[in-house]
Amino acid sequence: MNWNGLKAERVFYWFEQLCAIPHGSGNTKAISDFCVSFAQENGLEWEQDAWNNVIITKSATFGYESEPAIILQGHLDMVCVKEPDKEIDFETDGISLLLDGDFLTAEGTSLGADNGIAVAICMAILESDSLEHPRIEAVFTTDEETGMDGAANIDLSYLQGSQLINIDSEQEGVFTVGCAGGIQVNWFLDIFRQKETGTYGKIEISGLSGGHSGIEIGKESANAIVLLGKLLHDLGSAISVISVTGGEKSNAIPVFACVEFLTMDFEMVKTIVTKKEQEWKLSFGLTDPELLVTVTEEELLETDCFTTDCAKKLSMLLYHYPCGVQSRETSLDGMVRTSLNLGVLTTNENEISGVFCARSSLESEKRDLVNHLISLTEYLGGRVETEGAFPAWEMRHHSPLRDKLSAIYQAQYGREPVIEVIHAGLECGMFSEKIADLDCVSIGPDLFDIHTPAERISISSVGRLWDFILEVLKRK
Repeated sequence: MNWNGLKAERVFYWFEQLCAIPHGSGNTKAISDFCVSFAQENGLEWEQDAWNNVIITKSATFGYESEPAIILQGHLDMVCVKEPDKEIDFETDGISLLLDGDFLTAEGTSLGADNGIAVAICMAILESDSLEHPRIEAVFTTDEETGMDGAANIDLSYLQGSQLINIDSEQEGVFTVGCAGGIQVNWFLDIFRQKETGTYGKIEISGLSGGHSGIEIGKESANAIVLLGKLLHDLGSAISVISVTGGEKSNAIPVFACVEFLTMDFEMVKTIVTKKEQEWKLSFGLTDPELLVTVTEEELLETDCFTTDCAKKLSMLLYHYPCGVQSRETSLDGMVRTSLNLGVLTTNENEISGVFCARSSLESEKRDLVNHLISLTEYLGGRVETEGAFPAWEMRHHSPLRDKLSAIYQAQYGREPVIEVIHAGLECGMFSEKIADLDCVSIGPDLFDIHTPAERISISSVGRLWDFILEVLKRK
């Protein structure tokens, strides 16, 4: 594409080069090597590790030698999704770009501006011989989208900077200064079965709004698996359970759930289901207006079902598990502080399993929440495993970097930036554990519909962000 005449044209040039390289999570070797080649061609110092993380450093320009180093940071991997009829192999094919007015998007796939635009901005700065800046330490991490493995394993011990600008936010003028920590909690309950006879049926809960289990948990919309647990509790011995399923990912509020069962009194089942659906439509009429509960009745048959004791334990777990918003911040307009999402429910041959995503900006509340899940599950004969823990990034009350960025933003935009703490994960928490007294702020241009084929980035917003970052580097 011809980027000539665009503000920040070198940013878009490098972004296009990055898009030509397949770089989905877990497939970052090629793009990591590209960053190394870039550093070599520009005579810059670089480090590359076994996780494909890359650190590129550039010396301060004349007059800035005594200024403190600044760390610029983004991640190399992207979420690869496509439209159903799009033919692409994300392991081998790059992303094709499209210009649509002020927006840059992709042909039938996600764009990868989350977070390729950060890497492109850093490259445009690193290659320039005309910009004024202190020592720059550009840190490119891998597999952020699938657990922050790159950030968790990177060695930052030789970095000189104690101020970090993360370029992984999605709204211009919003400065993120803290985020929740999280952990995945997997629970398991053994299945014991016995032969039962009855009319086969299926109940499906669908039509829910769903959403990101961190950013959108505060809407307090319905969780399909939680609703299923309430329904199983009310149905009790009226049904013999064959299987339960629901949700797809721990970090997504589930929009569907299902129970297969046998019953000797289908009219009673339908009466209970109808009553619950009416109650839920009143409770979630605003957040989940399309909520639907359907009951399917089929033939009489004999099959293996959960024993009465097994079904009761499952019902009690789902009914009593905490879920949703657990606490809110009193000083930040009621922002969610601690939450829990039961995102996946699965029935296998000998086992029922589920997956929670627990988040909190307070480590103590996250720990208490996990202990709650463990004690309840083990009391009812199940077991729990945890994985993928990442730390909270606690907001600093005194932040010279935040003050500096805010002052520059006020001067350039004529208004104050929005300062926020988000209920989702950012790599800044990982970095804060590795660098003592690290001062972090996360910024970014306007991005829309990330992780979808509709993902797009505002070209003019990138231009303004470019000017802003250059002024931040220039300002002593």
